[in-house]
Amino acid sequence: MHLNKGKTLAQCLRDRTDYAQNPEKTEKGNLVTAYECDPMTVDEEFLLAKRQYQHITGRQQKSNVIAYQIRQSFKPGEITPEEANKVGYELAMRFTKGKHAFIVATHTDRAHIHNHIIFNSTTLDCSHKFVDFHNSGLALQKVSDIICVEHGLSIIEKKPYRERVKRTEYPKREPFRDAICETIDNILAQKPKDFEAFLRLLEQAGYEVKRGKYTAVRGPGQKRFIRFRSLGEGYTDDAIHSVMLGEKVHQVKPRKKQSVPQRSFSLLVDIDARLQAKGPGYQRWATVYNLKQMAQTMIFLREHGIERLDQLREMTDTATASFEALDATLKASEKRLVEIAVLKTHIINYSKTRDVYVEYRKSGYSQKFFEAHREQITLHKAAKDAFDQLGVKKLPRVKDLTAEYAQVLEEKKATYAKYRTARNQMRELQRARRNVELFFELEQQQAEQQHQEQQKQSR
Repeated sequence: MHLNKGKTLAQCLRDRTDYAQNPEKTEKGNLVTAYECDPMTVDEEFLLAKRQYQHITGRQQKSNVIAYQIRQSFKPGEITPEEANKVGYELAMRFTKGKHAFIVATHTDRAHIHNHIIFNSTTLDCSHKFVDFHNSGLALQKVSDIICVEHGLSIIEKKPYRERVKRTEYPKREPFRDAICETIDNILAQKPKDFEAFLRLLEQAGYEVKRGKYTAVRGPGQKRFIRFRSLGEGYTDDAIHSVMLGEKVHQVKPRKKQSVPQRSFSLLVDIDARLQAKGPGYQRWATVYNLKQMAQTMIFLREHGIERLDQLREMTDTATASFEALDATLKASEKRLVEIAVLKTHIINYSKTRDVYVEYRKSGYSQKFFEAHREQITLHKAAKDAFDQLGVKKLPRVKDLTAEYAQVLEEKKATYAKYRTARNQMRELQRARRNVELFFELEQQQAEQQHQEQQKQSR
């Protein structure tokens, strides 16, 4: 991120961090986390670090780089905003090695959830600047891929340019023709006296009308006029004239209904714990936010037939145990797949170098023979050491290992489908349990405060 012409350093930092923390994109700021800084004053803290750097080192910054930004996107429908924020925080911590202050803002305003990570170019001790090394983007991509694989998320696979897809899902919008048809439906419902009155109502609705042999209209945002006859049956000039003359009844064009996905509830906010540094505006927002989240939690409990807190705790513990069992099974499968791959490699190397090693042994382990066949003998010894470490006494056939690898891989895929379901179920129950427990804690705190106030008044 560079210093813009005509703006001060403070203005540029404020503009960048304000965009990242936009409340409309981060669920009222609930999806913003920070390291060694406060999201509310991050721009001032970055600026202070730069001034301290100049004071400590006596060096004037040559470049106009004021901060660095990482944008990390996820496949639609694969991750929750809260988990995406944690993944982004982990990525920033690993990439900066904890030497730079940063914020992680998770945006949910697009079809794909994505993170905006902004870290200060100055280190925490204000003695150095971040060095944007050669191929730093590739290094960052590898770190991100490793973290995503650890969390069971998709990563971008390298493909030839002709096979690449720029986006997996396009934002939905209402086609212009559907909007025109809907406007016509509403106007015809008003029963205008003639076609000219009908066109005047169209103009009042914001459309530009072009009269002639074929009537056409152009609405806001349209580049070209659209003729009535291209809107389909029931919307041509003749059909509209027939409706006004009472010769036929207007049939509304059926439209596809877009299903709105149900939003999952989130954790309640501990208002008292955060109020000191936030202010009364935060208290008003957090109170409304907690009411909404608690209502969604109650709907979740009702849908799953949960009536008591002990029942919720028992179901949460059961779901957690089921998830941990599937997680252990997955890890065991992954470990076995690695063992099979390593074992196959060593068996092949052992078979290819066996004759050379026999000759080496017959030569009395000659140093001259070893130097002439160093690579083959080294591979043979490595294979034997691997067999000893894996506890293999009788070498299996490569064909059998290949079959076992395919079977374990198939079992892993089947387990992973159950794993994702169990993980989502566990997380929903954990969030519900935490919300209910916190709700009771807050109620108990309020009751105690009221009791203390009553005692003070009685004195």
